[in-house]
Formats: sequence, structure tokens, C-alpha cells
Amino acid sequence: MNKLYIIGTFDTKGPELDYAAAVARAAGAAVTTVDVSTTATHAAADFGPAAVAACHPDSASAVLGLTDRGAAVNAMAEALTRFLASREDIAGVMGLGGSGNTALVTHAMRALPIGVPKLMLSTVASGNTAPYVGPNDIAMMYSVVDIAGLNRVSRRVIGNAVHAAVGMATLAAPESAADKPAVGMTMFGVTTPCVTRIRERLEAEYDVAVFHATGTGGQSMEKLAESGFLTGMIDVTTTEVPDHLFGGVFPCTDDRFGAAIRTRLPYVGSVGAVDMVNFGAMDTVPERYRGRTLYVHNEQVTLMRTTPGESRDIGRFIVERLNRMDGPTAFLLPLKGVSAIDAAGQPFHDPAADEALFETIRAGFVAGPRRRLVELDLHINDPAFAEAVVDIYHSLLA
Repeated sequence: MNKLYIIGTFDTKGPELDYAAAVARAAGAAVTTVDVSTTATHAAADFGPAAVAACHPDSASAVLGLTDRGAAVNAMAEALTRFLASREDIAGVMGLGGSGNTALVTHAMRALPIGVPKLMLSTVASGNTAPYVGPNDIAMMYSVVDIAGLNRVSRRVIGNAVHAAVGMATLAAPESAADKPAVGMTMFGVTTPCVTRIRERLEAEYDVAVFHATGTGGQSMEKLAESGFLTGMIDVTTTEVPDHLFGGVFPCTDDRFGAAIRTRLPYVGSVGAVDMVNFGAMDTVPERYRGRTLYVHNEQVTLMRTTPGESRDIGRFIVERLNRMDGPTAFLLPLKGVSAIDAAGQPFHDPAADEALFETIRAGFVAGPRRRLVELDLHINDPAFAEAVVDIYHSLLA
């Protein structure tokens, strides 16, 4: 029987973790308890710190007995990640604790596939949870009181969290469109016409998942690809790259495009919305950029036009990763503009910046039997560009 893994530091949260496990068993779940303490403990968890620490690539000595608590917690997080990856009976994972335990357990949760139930009861869940959740399906619940003793509040809150975790772990979520292959797509407001037309062409035969390219959107698509949910990616909107390179608010990470490299899934990409860096309201734009071409998208979003020099940097970032894709790959360059506001007559129309981008990709691209660069004398939102994307995607599957 698959089990709900309840994880925490039994040296400081032993009674609370034991209570959580008892509630879960009373609700009918099979339970495995895991102690990730980094100090000596005599708790009777199913797996103690030594068993978890032994999974660290540098052995348990890299985790236990350290005088630096921060280093020990980080090392235990790595060990827990590898420990959970080695288990074949996980129905779900639940953690509970303060800031240190939250960072430790969610680090390991983020490495689990999408769809594996994950719930973190935490003292920090009412603040900014993005660093803990990332692009993953981690549920975070605020503990209200500190997880420091059992009382009328903590018993109720822990019990509610446990019942939520048990429900996720024991009740199968309904499947939908299981008969259709799933395709991930990236979209931004300024590439919506393109992506909408592609989606409408594909929906009859594919289960299409569209991701808003806001930093976590691209990461979520790639996480799903590596979790086995997607059979291909149509990544026409790569706007997260300039935000990553130049300090925007919707950045990707250095691992952008990594899922396509590692999974070798069919991949069609383009340079949608890389003409801009995203900031918040106008008064949040960094001082060094105040003299640049800025466009107020709405009162909360200000866009900055990328220069030819920045466009070359964007091109280098993209093409270096394209050249590492060994699966069926096509990358399309829309030579008449990369976003709705980069068309002729629009505020970001800058042929010199676009050409710097195109030429950098063109010069650096290494073609191969399964990797090609396609240049089209079209704007990215032209219907013919969307049609070409669909036709090329289908050709990769042939």
C-alpha cells in the first residue's frame, strides 16, 4: 500500500508530528514518518536522521554533526530529496514546521513530480510563499500558532491539514483528456493572437495547456514536461529570458529550455515578446532605465524596449541552449516583429534591435538532422505564422 509520508524535525516537533501521524492513521491512511533532525534525537520515526542523511552524495557525515545549523539544514534538504526519490511507495508528502523545516521539506517536495500530493503546514505560509512553492503543486497552509506544543488551536489546525493531505493521498483525482497527447504552450498578452490561433488548431487532437510567461509559467511548463505530463512543447513566447538577463519582474532561470534538452521532447520555439523587459508600476523602474523607451501596459506593468546590444545577449542565451537540444527541434524567427507592440507603427518597433536578435541566433545556430532554424517574413501575430508553427510541429512528429 502506498503511504502518506509525514516529515519533520522530531527533535523539536516530535509530539506534533506524532499527533499528525495518529490523525492520519485514524482517517484510514497508511503512514510513514521521517525524521529530518540535524541534532541528536531519540524519536521513534520510521526513518531516522541517519537513514535520510545516508542518501547525501557525500555520505551522512556531510549532514550530521555539523556545528553550522544552516549548512546542516541545507545538507539534510539535499539528502531528503534523494531519499524521497528512492522511495516507490509515496502516496503523498506532508511536512510541518517553522521556517527552517519549511525550507528543508519544500526543497525535497519541489523535486517530486507534478501530481504527487504535497502539503506543507508552516508558520511562514501567510507571507511570500513563492520561494517555497516555485513552479510546483505544493499546497501551503498557515499554522496560525507556532508549531510548538499541542493546544486547542494547533490540534485543530494540524488535524485539518492532515485530513487534507490524507484526502489528496487516498482519493484519486479524475483524469481528463487522457486519450489526447498533451502539449504545453507559452503565451503573453502581446502574443495572444498567435497562441490562440495555434491552440484552436490543436485542440481537436491535443490536450493543450497554455502557460502565462511570467517566470513561473515557463518553469511550470518545463516541470510538467520533465514529470511526464507533456508530449511536446510549443514555446513561442520566451519573454522570460530578457527579464532574467536585465532585472525584470518575470524572470526565468539559467535552466530555461533545460527540459527540452533533457527530455528530447518535440520542441517548437520562437522569440515572442523578447523585445521587452517587464517592471511593475512606472515608479518601480530602476533609475538606470528611466531614460529608456518605456511603455505603460497598465498601472501595474511597465515595459522597457530592449536595445540592439541587449537583443544580442538574448540571442546568445537562447541559441546556446537550442544547440544542446537533441530531440526534434525547430526554432522560428518572425522577421516582421516579435510582439503586438513591435509591429510597424507600434511603440516598440525597432528593426535594428530585431535584426541584432535574429542575426545573433542565425550566426550561432548549429543545424542538425533533428534541429532546424526557420525564418519567416511574417509578424509573430500574423495568422500565417501560427499556421506555420502548427505545420512544423506536426512535421516533427512524422
